[in-house]
Amino acid sequence: MTQIQPPQETPAPQENSPPRPRTSPDPAGQAPGRSSMGRLVGVDLARALAVFGMYVVHIGPPLSATHGVASWVRYLADGHSSVLFATLAGFSLMLIAGRFEPRTGLAGRQAKARIAIRAVILLALGTVMAMEYGGVIILGFYGVYFLLALPLVRLRAMTLAMIAAGLALVMPQVAFVLTTRLSESVQQSINAYDPLRHLSEVGVLDLLLTGFYPALTWMPFVIAGMALGRVDLSAAAVQRRLAALGAGLVVGAYGLSLLLAGQNALRSTAEDGSSSSGSGVPSMDGGSMAPQRSFSELLSAGPHSGTTFDIIGSVGVAILVIVGATVLMDRLPRLRRLAKPVIAVGTMSLTAYVGHFVAQSVLSTPAGTGTQQSWVPLLLYVLGAIVFATVWSRFFRRGPLEHLLNTATKPAKYIR
Repeated sequence: MTQIQPPQETPAPQENSPPRPRTSPDPAGQAPGRSSMGRLVGVDLARALAVFGMYVVHIGPPLSATHGVASWVRYLADGHSSVLFATLAGFSLMLIAGRFEPRTGLAGRQAKARIAIRAVILLALGTVMAMEYGGVIILGFYGVYFLLALPLVRLRAMTLAMIAAGLALVMPQVAFVLTTRLSESVQQSINAYDPLRHLSEVGVLDLLLTGFYPALTWMPFVIAGMALGRVDLSAAAVQRRLAALGAGLVVGAYGLSLLLAGQNALRSTAEDGSSSSGSGVPSMDGGSMAPQRSFSELLSAGPHSGTTFDIIGSVGVAILVIVGATVLMDRLPRLRRLAKPVIAVGTMSLTAYVGHFVAQSVLSTPAGTGTQQSWVPLLLYVLGAIVFATVWSRFFRRGPLEHLLNTATKPAKYIR
């Protein structure tokens, strides 16, 4: 598994205006009540946790080589960190499009243009990285998510939540039917005319249906994050309702899956030899035919299984992490001060995500697969990310890649 968003998730400042602190209220509307500091810092903390979760999957020991508490850490990182990233990606769209009230008119068109530019850049960057690191790169998928979410950026929180729920209930079954009908010859024919597939192993078919994070089954995470972006996370009543909702989704989805599919229902598929696909689609590369699939697979809820139970349970986990981080940062000022170095990583998650792949190549760090059992490389990468982010944030408002991405969206101001 793997991801990151990673685009900078602070609202774009008005052109020619002085820089504003990251924790300042969004210009699209200030919710009544307490300061927005806890909300935005909490989101940055959640984003940092997602980054470190990716590090666990890509650098830490494989699940099969862990025991006890380490197994729980590794299991929770599998799939859930990338889901948290996707959910936060939806939240970031609302920071661009207008937090509590969507931007309309000229401001709305320019916001959509910013999102579209980001999407294209992330798709291009993801394709380039996939040429070197393979299909685990999530950035190209992010680009597709952003484009598909554009028509939804003006919807209210309840409407977005209903759409996310509907997609979670329907899309896994649709994806299952499509992939069972997708023969190897059909897939090869589609890939033969796909320019993205010629550049890397991630083509249009992978982005939409058969890749690690296919849009067909991952859009519910993004849309759920958009719904979260439309509510006031700093309000105590909202926090209580979301915490109850998240816990209910986790217990309901995973509990029902265990009841229907048995003790292996929550088994992670991330280390299966055939595939780590986010939709549970077996790989058909190399000329081998895909194995026969059973509808009973749709009852499982393991990370990367891409079932309704997996999606609902994973959304619940993401909600609990985001709300939990928000509450901690909002109500424990001392902890917020102590967590500043970690929060700094969350403010430049795109840089942290891309950087750990580059560092792995430069330093020849073993990936979190095979027989590796040491946690030392992972700890060193986490520490390195924290030190870099802390030092960089003392001198610059945005991370290196976040700054470039923000600069690239400047032409949106010419939209009329």
